[in-house]
Order: sequence, then C-alpha cells, then structure tokens
Amino acid sequence: MVLIDDSIVRGTTSRKLVKMVRNAGAKEVHMRISCPPTISPCFYGVDTPRRSELIAATHTLEEIRKYLNADSLAYLSHDGLTGAVKGGSASYCTSCYTGVYPVAFPRNEAAYLQLALKLNGEEARQSAAAEALFHETRLEGDPVTS
Repeated sequence: MVLIDDSIVRGTTSRKLVKMVRNAGAKEVHMRISCPPTISPCFYGVDTPRRSELIAATHTLEEIRKYLNADSLAYLSHDGLTGAVKGGSASYCTSCYTGVYPVAFPRNEAAYLQLALKLNGEEARQSAAAEALFHETRLEGDPVTS
C-alpha cells in the first residue's frame, strides 16, 4: 500500500493513517509526501507556530519513518517542488521548508505569538512591550531594518 499525503507537520495524523491501513490488512505501507519536510514554523497563517512541534525539524527521515511505523518514507524535494510550479520559488513562499523568511521574525516564539494575536482591550496595552521584544530578538544578519 502506498499512502500519499500533502504534508507531515507533527506526524500524528500520518501515524494514525498508517495504523488504520495496517489494521485493514496492508502487509507493507509506504508513505510519499507531496512537499519537502516542514522544518520551520509558518508565520503567515498556517497552524505551525512552534518549531519544536514540527517532526521534521527535530528528527531524521529514518526516525520519522519508524515513528510512523511505515516501511518507507519519501518527501518531494525542494527542487522538485519549485520545478513543478510555474514561476519557480520566486512566485511563492517556501519558508516552512527552508527556514529562510522574506521578512524578519523574532527568535523568541513567545514574542511572535504576542504579536500575532489580534490585540484588543488589555492585550492592546501590552502591544508596545511585545513590539519592543520583537525588535530586540531579530535574527542576526537579518537584512530587514526597522
């Protein structure tokens, strides 16, 4: 059985899918993922706020395969992804696959999460402190200036 999924973020859903297919009688389960490994958080709206939650950020391909209990695991390469899309990588963001962001984000995830909230009421009073923390925790060598 070959399972194809759009991505593996935390690994929990893929692990459940492999288990379901095995329980249904599959003798072998091979996972194929239609994107590169997600190694960095998406700060643009996808629910991956913490790098520590991303299985590919902290585990090898073999460790992920074992966790999923799959017989094999393969991802689409970054070159394969960009080659398959009209305009290449210049036409869309691949930060979650590369860790290279088009704008600066704070190293401190707590600072990012504070800034990402829609502020109102009491939170609005804290926004100045969050803004200051954001600018203090920029990644070294970031070409973006404030």
